[in-house]
Amino acid sequence: MRSIKTLRTLYDEESQVVITEKGSPPRVLFSGEDFLLEDLPVGTRVLFPRPPMEGVPNLKAAIRWAINHPEGMEPLHALLRPGMRVTVAMDDISLPLPPMVTPDARQVMLEIILSLLADSGVDDVHLIIATCLHRRMTGDEMRRMVGGRIYDAFYPDRYYNHDAEDPDGMVQLGATEVGEPVYLNRRAAESDLLIYLNINFVPMNGGPKSVATGLTGYKGVQAHHNPKTIRDSESYMEPSRSALYGSNERINRVIERHVKVFHVEAALNNRMFDGPTDFLGKREEDYTETDRLKLAAMRFALSKMPRVAKNRLLMKVPAPYEVIGVHAGACEPTHEKILELCWKQYSVPVQGQSDIVVFPIPYVSPYNVNSLLNPLLLQVMGLGYFFNLNRGIPLVKKGGVLILCHPAFDEFDPEQHPSYIEFFHRLLPETRDAMRLSHKYEREFAENPSYVHLYRKGHAYHGVHPFYMWYWGENGRQHVGKVIVAGAENNHVPALMGWERTDTLTEAIEEARGFMGRSATVTVVKTAPVVQADVRL
Repeated sequence: MRSIKTLRTLYDEESQVVITEKGSPPRVLFSGEDFLLEDLPVGTRVLFPRPPMEGVPNLKAAIRWAINHPEGMEPLHALLRPGMRVTVAMDDISLPLPPMVTPDARQVMLEIILSLLADSGVDDVHLIIATCLHRRMTGDEMRRMVGGRIYDAFYPDRYYNHDAEDPDGMVQLGATEVGEPVYLNRRAAESDLLIYLNINFVPMNGGPKSVATGLTGYKGVQAHHNPKTIRDSESYMEPSRSALYGSNERINRVIERHVKVFHVEAALNNRMFDGPTDFLGKREEDYTETDRLKLAAMRFALSKMPRVAKNRLLMKVPAPYEVIGVHAGACEPTHEKILELCWKQYSVPVQGQSDIVVFPIPYVSPYNVNSLLNPLLLQVMGLGYFFNLNRGIPLVKKGGVLILCHPAFDEFDPEQHPSYIEFFHRLLPETRDAMRLSHKYEREFAENPSYVHLYRKGHAYHGVHPFYMWYWGENGRQHVGKVIVAGAENNHVPALMGWERTDTLTEAIEEARGFMGRSATVTVVKTAPVVQADVRL
């Protein structure tokens, strides 16, 4: 029998792909707030994330170098003059996941830029969180992101969440060459300079999407947050093959004809685990006895806790992400540099597609930070994000089976996701057709005064947001032949989604092989940290 070392070098020494054979250790897989320990069938291909790249040795120096040596623009200091109006916009806490240890990279960027603005005689400065139709961040979340000193100096009058429903806070700048309307936050549009601070977690983030989506509203995102654009996007992660990216690119060009925009983009490594959880970043073959004891203790503790308590505990554990590169300047050349770093960190070469692909779904997504992963978010993680975390072609074959490991509980957060509840229980029983949902119900939810009020005054996602979550899974739904939820605790959530369920992963793989044939190939993706398949035929 071949040794574990031989198994690990079936591809090459650098490969992150392991073929399971007799004697391979059980795999640790996320399933909601729990960790499964699974013995996988012989021949199963396991896709591991790359090891974390080293962070830049001095983040402050890297930021200063970037803004003084920008791509395609003058240095930031050369754009400043006393008395000008400057707006600094930044990503919200939908990324990275989980939230990073403090100081957050956005805080470090802000400290350097605000100091430069002050030294240049610029005191008309606003800080805007580019939420688009995401929920408003809470005061505590805003403080954590930028630090107490900046928060106390700017909040609430000069540090606030973007409000896409403020009738006086939005302005239309025109339309693109294909008729897409361009709306922008009024403060940003009327600034002498807009500085955007981006943390790039996956290649879909950043670039033209930052301003064009982050600082617009419902009328603006209608141009690309729709089923047709999603269907026309061969890849969410590759700009040249994404209709979504192309629309944002056109919109961004119109924006930049009206306001000067200086982008600062940072790429992160995938160092998601540290301290008591550092073993989760290893392959199981490399576990020490201490690692196995940590895993056993964690599984035992979580098994004794109710779901809400487990969720709150896991949400409180920050990730020790490090910045692996910073670039600044004009939108496109800056983003190209960052994309190179992203693919270097996240992309794993994989030879060929699989008939069956298994995605363990963890407790957190971009849309449930400090909340629960409801059924619609489970759907968007599996059929939207994880299905599309590839370059070239999907990991699962056309007509293949996708297995999601998650309890698929029927629970929603009424504060963050009120419109999700109505969408799930009222609309999905009628139809799962994205086009029909869009044409018949989208505007009703978008303009519902109760949902608008909860978005503006509470901490709720916009009324239309569950539609986007459903659209995001459109390509996955069109591509796969079957979806099975392994470990689903009920029948009705999978049934409403059009999925099947099993009690265990073993049963799900057996059912999938019954559908695809006994010789069907299986790939399990270790989805935490982030990994993107570079599929080669």
